[in-house]
Amino acid sequence: MLRKIVSFLILAPLALAIVLFAVSNRAPVLLGFDPFGAQPPMFAYPMPLFLALLAALIAGVIVGGAAAWSRQRKWRRRARRLSGELKIAHAEAAALRRQLETARAAPQPTTSIASIAYRHPSAA
Repeated sequence: MLRKIVSFLILAPLALAIVLFAVSNRAPVLLGFDPFGAQPPMFAYPMPLFLALLAALIAGVIVGGAAAWSRQRKWRRRARRLSGELKIAHAEAAALRRQLETARAAPQPTTSIASIAYRHPSAA
């Protein structure tokens, strides 16, 4: 509950700031992608300033998320390997448990002392 309140207290002002920024920066600006600075720029698009900045922000979040995801590759691989080993161990434990139950259910052979034959070592 406290986590929801704190996240609301952070996200509500942030959302309000983004909306206010978008409303106050609606005027179109010329966004150019020409590195050599020709007049007029070869690759230029007029778009609202807030749209350009929000697009850059979204692209940054996506690139950052992809970088973090790719850095965690070894941990995901290790988790998959350990999960497979755990499944094998569970199957082995279940098989051993079934074996133990069948061994307990089977009647134990009775051994009598008379059936054991003693053989002297020099009698070989």
